[in-house]
Amino acid sequence: MQVVADPVRWRILTLLAGEQLCTTHLQDLLGAKQTLVSHHLKVLREAGLVDTEPCGRFTYYRLRPGALDGLAEVVAGMAAASRGDVDRRAC
Repeated sequence: MQVVADPVRWRILTLLAGEQLCTTHLQDLLGAKQTLVSHHLKVLREAGLVDTEPCGRFTYYRLRPGALDGLAEVVAGMAAASRGDVDRRAC
């Protein structure tokens, strides 16, 4: 959850949900410098959320299949809980 809470990383994941992109594409779409984009991609790779695929001198990034399923389950559980009554802890 901490990895995807960063606004830049969340935006990268959102973009990669639509298509595979290289660092240059992400720089243009985010309006960010290459070093910042590379840093966030490294964090996402180390967290197991994105995969890479070399293509000539470029590296393309894509969401790792199923990588966000656990997060989706947690958020769905929280959403379901928010629609119901919850217990109040005594002080």
